[in-house]
Amino acid sequence: MLATLRITIEHKKESLIFYLKIAKLSTQVPPFRSFRYIAGQDFRHVQLKEDIMEFDSIDTTIATLGHPKITSSIRRHEKDSISRNFVHDSDRILVDVNLKSLIKLAEEGKDFPAFELAGPRSKIYFDPSKLRCALVTCGGLCPGLNDIIRAIVLELFYGYGVRNIYGFRYGLQGFIPKYGHDVIELKPEIVVNIHEMGGSILGSSRGPQPLDEIIDSLERMNIGILFMIGGDGTLMAATKIADAISQRGLKISVVGIPKTIDNDIYMVSRSFGFHTAVDVATQAIKGAHNESEGYPNGIGLIKLMGRHSGFIAATATLAQQDVNFVLIPEVDFDLEGSDGFLASLERRLQHRGHAVIVVAEGAGQKFFDAQTTERDKSGNIKLQDIGLFLKDTILSYFNRKNIEVSLKYIDPSYLIRSLPANANDNVFCSFLGRDAVHAGMAGKTKLLIGRWNNHFVHLPLSASAGKRKKINPKGKLWMSVLGATGQGSLKND
Repeated sequence: MLATLRITIEHKKESLIFYLKIAKLSTQVPPFRSFRYIAGQDFRHVQLKEDIMEFDSIDTTIATLGHPKITSSIRRHEKDSISRNFVHDSDRILVDVNLKSLIKLAEEGKDFPAFELAGPRSKIYFDPSKLRCALVTCGGLCPGLNDIIRAIVLELFYGYGVRNIYGFRYGLQGFIPKYGHDVIELKPEIVVNIHEMGGSILGSSRGPQPLDEIIDSLERMNIGILFMIGGDGTLMAATKIADAISQRGLKISVVGIPKTIDNDIYMVSRSFGFHTAVDVATQAIKGAHNESEGYPNGIGLIKLMGRHSGFIAATATLAQQDVNFVLIPEVDFDLEGSDGFLASLERRLQHRGHAVIVVAEGAGQKFFDAQTTERDKSGNIKLQDIGLFLKDTILSYFNRKNIEVSLKYIDPSYLIRSLPANANDNVFCSFLGRDAVHAGMAGKTKLLIGRWNNHFVHLPLSASAGKRKKINPKGKLWMSVLGATGQGSLKND
């Protein structure tokens, strides 16, 4: 039976309304009163065109522990003047809001991939009076970790009336008896001011831990919801933990909150801490620019974070347009040759007398191919230091040509990681943490909370874990960087 889908996409004062005939609606969505697809506010400006991602085989189904039967306790804790707008599982956010893509899917009779909209449900699975929740932060530090912890605790305590909330210390080590790490009982008075602090009050660690011992710990403490805050490695661990929980037949919800300062989590348009990182990185660029202008043939060289993706380098460059060369992992470049980086840098100095270079930590690793690759405790390949390599290479190049240069090297990486979140990330973390609580209380599991097309959504862990989001070398973001720097391809072919 044909259904008519009405989609309205607004851009400034204009509205584009079109009707599509689709042969069937998604079978992944339960029976509902009315099916709502919600498009992004500006379909010409979403991350889809900036990042390399494919949507053809995405399964957006969210697992649940069972049917939620308990009336949400949120309403009991609200004043009469507040009326909460509950979200229904049939409220969906389109994955791809490109008009041509939607028309093609409709013509082919295919479903529109769509994520569940995040937010409070009118019915919940867990009884708040009996529920015990656990939080853990894993991997590297990142601005906003304490904000996430604070948001989760406050929403559980004041929103749902949950009184048993525990923080496991030092990542997954906190679940393992041999380490002897204390468990922190988290209450509002403990977390009320932690958003003003950098780092994580729970601490962190890297690397895997025995899966059975983690589940044993959760079972001993009768944990009902586990909130895992971390990057790709943590999300993969969360997937394994959730699968092991299912195999044991336990009713424990696992909710991930994606954390990476690099903003490279697949199917997540923005991760917390990224805006703070860009904010601080622009200060480093300002300093490098001032230094380079202050000396004849001055060069400012800044190394920024970005193991697999250059989002911080590219975005900070556009925010502070004093940069002449940007080097990122996604775009290859040559050092030598007439159109290579070194010759281009020399021409820049001849023309303007100074230059600013931003390099992401994962760029140019091909220049170290002859060296043995090691891995850290998280299983990531230990990167060679492209910043120091470029510094030495640049100085050697101009020394051979008897050209005197003044090079200043800046690496603000660990300064950025350990800072408190800025105001923008404060707000963002509050949304993420509270929506994570809503998902867990509704009995949803094996999911993470992400931002997609201007909405917070539920993403299956399987759709994101183990994959990377990268800059599209032909997309608007990188094209804008090339326009701002004028650097060219830096390739000889």
